[in-house]
Amino acid sequence: MNWNTAIKDYLLYLKIERGLSKNSLDSYASDIRKLCVYLEAHEITISPAKIDTDTIQQFIYEASKSINPRSQSRLISGLRSFFDYLLFEKYREINPTDLLESPKIGRKLPDTMSIEDIDFIIGAIDLSKPQGERNRTLLETLYSCGLRVSELITLQISDLFFEEGFIRVLGKGNKQRFVPINLQTEKYITFYKDTIRNHIPVQKGFEDTLFLNRRGKQLTRVMIFTIIKDLCIKTGFKKKISPHTFRHSFATHLLENGADLRAIQQMLGHESITTTEIYMHLDKSHLQKVMEQFHPRK
Repeated sequence: MNWNTAIKDYLLYLKIERGLSKNSLDSYASDIRKLCVYLEAHEITISPAKIDTDTIQQFIYEASKSINPRSQSRLISGLRSFFDYLLFEKYREINPTDLLESPKIGRKLPDTMSIEDIDFIIGAIDLSKPQGERNRTLLETLYSCGLRVSELITLQISDLFFEEGFIRVLGKGNKQRFVPINLQTEKYITFYKDTIRNHIPVQKGFEDTLFLNRRGKQLTRVMIFTIIKDLCIKTGFKKKISPHTFRHSFATHLLENGADLRAIQQMLGHESITTTEIYMHLDKSHLQKVMEQFHPRK
């Protein structure tokens, strides 16, 4: 088995068995190809079935000179997953990354915005232009439903269940979940859909896609980043934000206002509650209020 065949089979496994998105597949492939580039540069001819721990350790050491500890940890994790697959397929008997130690990294707290910041950014959108109504609607949806950017751009008209007060979201691993939607965001979506979107010549294959560009096709991830970046430049907003900042803010604001962590987990589509627990570290002021309200010895 050569590297190209192993990578191709591995990515097919991740796509079919684990339902990973293209972005996730690209990320996993990048980790392995970095190792391949290292082997080629050092004229090391060895197959994925035969490569040993010492070789991979040396590769990690070289990589660590140009990447931070968090990226190094992610690189090791990506390689470990690849060799776990080779174990599963009986190409190897041991995983050569098992003895590798990931660098100690602190838990990175997500960036958030205040409610005032979000209102400020969205309020700066020029609604005199058709794309202005679209941009306001998509940012309101991004924040009020706590969506990932990939979930936002793939949202379908058929995913809107306004009578029930929910939207259907296709998350990581093609897992569906239903997220509550508030009346204000419903109104924005309905207005955009009925007065702006219906005047766009929709391209074949995008008839059900909610948010469209001017050519009638699905928006890209890059376009959402660009919309937010342009608004920050326009307003002079100094904080570095991204589409994910709106999602983090959604979760943080819910928690600060007393929402149950399990409910937030379901709305975010986190597979593990430990992923959601990171928001417990952002603002502990509400925890004191909970203690004062509910503890018998207050």
